[in-house]
Amino acid sequence: MVWLRDIVPAAQNNINTHFILLDKGKITSDGQNKMCLALAADKTAAVHLQLWGEECDAFEAGDIIRMENGIFSYNRNNLVLRAGKRGKVEKLGEFTMEFVETPNMSEIKWVPDPNNFNKYVQHSVISPHSRIFPPTP
Repeated sequence: MVWLRDIVPAAQNNINTHFILLDKGKITSDGQNKMCLALAADKTAAVHLQLWGEECDAFEAGDIIRMENGIFSYNRNNLVLRAGKRGKVEKLGEFTMEFVETPNMSEIKWVPDPNNFNKYVQHSVISPHSRIFPPTP
């Protein structure tokens, strides 16, 4: 299992982690596919989570979720964690998990590693918290 603070953008389905779903946006439709964006977190970081199809209805705020073979990549210019076609998400429980909302890994600007162009490194922080799901005062 990997902590959210340790995920890096890549075109590989290799992220195995667990997190709590903090908030879920409105379900939209893109042709035949339903999708929604959510805010997920563990005790090290937060991230924007892309849910597709039945996943949109399967999870609610407060659910603790395990992801196997997930991918952290760009989708429509947004950096999101998602199960993708090869990954899997499942509910483990509810409400009892330590979490933080910063840093948000989706709000970091990533650039190719100058020593290895197959990897990305953190360049700068775009926002200290989610701009899609701002913290409540």
